[in-house]
Amino acid sequence: MYQTNSLRDKSLLFSKIVYPILITQLGLFAMNFLDVMMSGRAGSSDVAGVAIGSSLWVPIYTGLSGILLAITPIVAQLIGGKKGKEVPNTIVQGLYLSIIIPFIIFLVGAIVLKPILHGMKLDPEVSRVAFHYLIGLSIGMIPLFMYSVLRSFMDALGQTKMTMFITLTSLPINAIFNYILIFGKFGFPRLGGVGAGYASAITYWCIFGIAIWMIAKRSPFVEYQIFRTFYKISFAKWKEILLIGVPIGFSIFFETSIFSAVTLLMSNYDTITIAAHQIALNFASFLYMIPLSISMGLTICVGYEIGAKRTGDAKQFSYMGIGLAIGFSILTGIILVLFNDSIAAMYSNDPEVINLAKHFLIYAIFFQLSDAIGAPIQGALRGYKDVNTTLVLSLISFWVIGLPSGYVLATFTNFAAFGYWIGLSSGLTAGAILLFIRLRFIQRKYATKLSKAV
Repeated sequence: MYQTNSLRDKSLLFSKIVYPILITQLGLFAMNFLDVMMSGRAGSSDVAGVAIGSSLWVPIYTGLSGILLAITPIVAQLIGGKKGKEVPNTIVQGLYLSIIIPFIIFLVGAIVLKPILHGMKLDPEVSRVAFHYLIGLSIGMIPLFMYSVLRSFMDALGQTKMTMFITLTSLPINAIFNYILIFGKFGFPRLGGVGAGYASAITYWCIFGIAIWMIAKRSPFVEYQIFRTFYKISFAKWKEILLIGVPIGFSIFFETSIFSAVTLLMSNYDTITIAAHQIALNFASFLYMIPLSISMGLTICVGYEIGAKRTGDAKQFSYMGIGLAIGFSILTGIILVLFNDSIAAMYSNDPEVINLAKHFLIYAIFFQLSDAIGAPIQGALRGYKDVNTTLVLSLISFWVIGLPSGYVLATFTNFAAFGYWIGLSSGLTAGAILLFIRLRFIQRKYATKLSKAV
């Protein structure tokens, strides 16, 4: 990261940061896509089991790893404020927390996983695949959460190309082990969808090892000597991380879990409707990587500028990111209108599924427009370390407005399954408006605070 003196410089810096983040996020999305796609070649029960397992795992992982995203604004502000000597202890304390979180997941999972799967009344084979897929995945939980801390550190330094490289390296690793373990190649047993869980776990260990090597050997990370000093557990530092991270984690959980909840509620509809819904949701999640990446880039840039007490620059970065996301949402909306038939056909050969998915994809346009405003604002607010209000607004927009209104529309109107999409879009829109009001308030607050300090 470095200081910029013009909008052109800011645009160049922001693009250098966001572009690798986008590639990284698409790579992570592709890893999950590979699991589902390759499991589908093994059998319908395998792909269904992996899909169910992923639906349970993704909200938990994204929510809890969101706690560790606090490392990014903390480190960014330390660097912006010329306090680099405090960075190593922050990273090490984050690593300590990243070891504790998986153990909590193991403990809770051991108690509730089987009852949850049993309560879903799945086909016995689908339930078996889902259970053992998650068991295999759990072997890689500790390195995955530790990698989240190291990635946040690298991103906070503006070195997003490094995490992009690690993610791109992970894709062939995951694909190779999927091929070996799902289909039983080179003397290994044929595990079907369960093999995708073990393949992902192996991949997590690999990317964690690569990240450690980079931080220990490559500039600029080596200058911070993260692993050279042993730091005792600091509950004060844990408190700082958790006060910022817990609201971020719950905010992300409220957002990701809502889609899992809708998927479960959609089980009342026929197979064609469920399949069409999943197609549209999967592609909408793919497109969401754009505003999400811009959001993550804003956390870095705004955090750095606030640490350096340049509130005007932080404000410019915020609006630049929002404008960029809106521009991309308009472009993706046009693509969804013009090519929804081709997009649906990529996922299915069934004419009925394709026809219904085309209609769901039109509703996805409204998702993109709302996310284009809401997601970047959340990223900017995290750069300010303003996270509690975002948590409350996420709860209201998704669980108080989105899901209840979607359920009412789906159950008591002719919109049927489309009602859930209308409800969630309404919640996203309300949340985006409230977040924008909050951003304006925080910007004025920091500007006033700085003027008084001067």
